[in-house]
Amino acid sequence: MARIRQAVTIKHVAADAGVSLQTVSRVINKEPNVRPQMQERVQASIDKLGYVPSLAAQRMSGSRSYLILALNDRERTIAEWRARQGSDWVDQMLLGGMLKCAEFGYRMMFELVDTHNDHVERELTAAITALQPDGVILTPPHSDNMLIVNLLEKHNIPFARIGSAGSNAGIALTMGDEKAGEDSTRHLIELGHKRIGFISGPGEYVLSGWRQSGWERAMQDAGLPTDGLLAAGDFSFESGLAATEKLLGLQDRPTAIVASNDHMAMACLQVAKGLGLTVPDDLSIISFDNTPIAALADPPLSAVDQPVAETTSQAVELIISAKNGNAVPEGLINVPAGFVDRASTAPPPSA
Repeated sequence: MARIRQAVTIKHVAADAGVSLQTVSRVINKEPNVRPQMQERVQASIDKLGYVPSLAAQRMSGSRSYLILALNDRERTIAEWRARQGSDWVDQMLLGGMLKCAEFGYRMMFELVDTHNDHVERELTAAITALQPDGVILTPPHSDNMLIVNLLEKHNIPFARIGSAGSNAGIALTMGDEKAGEDSTRHLIELGHKRIGFISGPGEYVLSGWRQSGWERAMQDAGLPTDGLLAAGDFSFESGLAATEKLLGLQDRPTAIVASNDHMAMACLQVAKGLGLTVPDDLSIISFDNTPIAALADPPLSAVDQPVAETTSQAVELIISAKNGNAVPEGLINVPAGFVDRASTAPPPSA
């Protein structure tokens, strides 16, 4: 009869190393008040016994859960998952967050919370009570929902606000949206475009305004008009169709369009082709986000590359630092966006 191997516990490690359970716990949790010799001694026992720390062991001190909770918008996230439209915001967030958590012995939990005010407080309170996270990461539009912000402050939980200007509460991180809007517009101006349209995102996202402001600044600096060249969208494909039809229906239509996300940029492609326009010979298009659909489009879309993984990674590190009693940088923390130049941009037809 085969013998069942007994699971190695923290007690086995303590006995093998000849130390207390509390000492093993401090080593596992990477606490600073452990002598290097003791760390080596305990780690040697961990390696020899093949011990894998559990969350239960990490919680022995009673002061931490070693969990970081990341919140995303329920309605929009579920809609994108069901549509299977290639948005990888959640994937990139988990990539950056989970890898950074692992460096510090933490785990990342992901929750979907309704943005509507009559649900959000109840749902978030339930999640906090059940998980008791050491920190929370907020993504748009939760980042600027003061019900959420005030609730986290009330519970004295460190939290990061991605895509928010902040308001002296939490750790505010941005992904260079305004500069990205400016730089992508200047890229088109340098190609010779003078009529550059812009499709904005929904007003509930602060970053929508930042992207629009970047386009406006670049156009103003170049002495180019913006009147009639702004069309409102809400990040959905359908809103991109309507916005593009408006812009390309102008008597003096734009020769280039900057769309505030990939779904709306894909809509630009569809409308342009329906009108018999060739991209980029007749119309140049630049997108935001650089999700997988941007590279797979026909032609592949030039796009602002949003550093979601890098930003989430920094958010985790700053939350853990705050939990350790360290001061966090004041003001906005900016993680610059990149730009991928593909086949959807070229000089205008008259150039």
